[in-house]
Amino acid sequence: MPHISYSELKDWSFCAFYHKLTRVDKIEGFAGNTYTAFGTAMHSVCEKKLLKEGGDHEQHFISTFADCISNLPTDVEVDSGLVDQMVGQGKRIIPEIEEALNEYFEEYEVLAVEMPLMEPIEGTEDRVFKGYIDAVVATPDGKVHIFDWKTCSWGWESRKKSDKMVTYQLTLYKHFFSQKMAIDPKDVETHFALLKRTAKKNHVEFFRVTSGPKKTENALKLLSVALYNIKNQRYIKNRLSCTSGYGCKFYKTEHCP
Repeated sequence: MPHISYSELKDWSFCAFYHKLTRVDKIEGFAGNTYTAFGTAMHSVCEKKLLKEGGDHEQHFISTFADCISNLPTDVEVDSGLVDQMVGQGKRIIPEIEEALNEYFEEYEVLAVEMPLMEPIEGTEDRVFKGYIDAVVATPDGKVHIFDWKTCSWGWESRKKSDKMVTYQLTLYKHFFSQKMAIDPKDVETHFALLKRTAKKNHVEFFRVTSGPKKTENALKLLSVALYNIKNQRYIKNRLSCTSGYGCKFYKTEHCP
């Protein structure tokens, strides 16, 4: 069955026409870079840590990072100096992962890593919500915690930590996880775990993201609006996104003159 993911919703929210170009016309949008390669490698290490898999985690990171770099599109510029810096940064982060988990949750049981979601969306018959939850753990107080690893530079400022489009990822994961597992959303808490490359100390930071009924309602409403417009092929350009932030790769090109 056709699906929609959080990343697709984020693309649509960024610009409906960008969504059309990348998701409908299949023109390649952002295809990754050195930073995403680093993130993929660190996620792999975090998964091994949670599953208590042995081996040399540092070497696993180095080899996975190298593989991710080699698999980048040929037109992506790779700075070897930056890669070397990131290898050192990854080495500093890895020893702190388990320590940060133990300090944040104290006592916990790992229930799942990379848990797949493929859940029906209420009010929609032709699409499901697709996602992968990085980690699910349970604590002795009866709470279930889902969290998502995020690699970054020095950390996130408070504005980004509370940005609705950023936090809607966890809000939607919580809603559809609760639906999948038939669990009361009140018993589910959500968190981001930052893996900070350039921080002077505390290279791993957990923080909670609250997602109450109103926020969940707003996230689901955005999802519904996106699905309605996608279904009806309404691809309105969001000119505010053309040059904002990192900008759009299609800005002033043949695809979006």
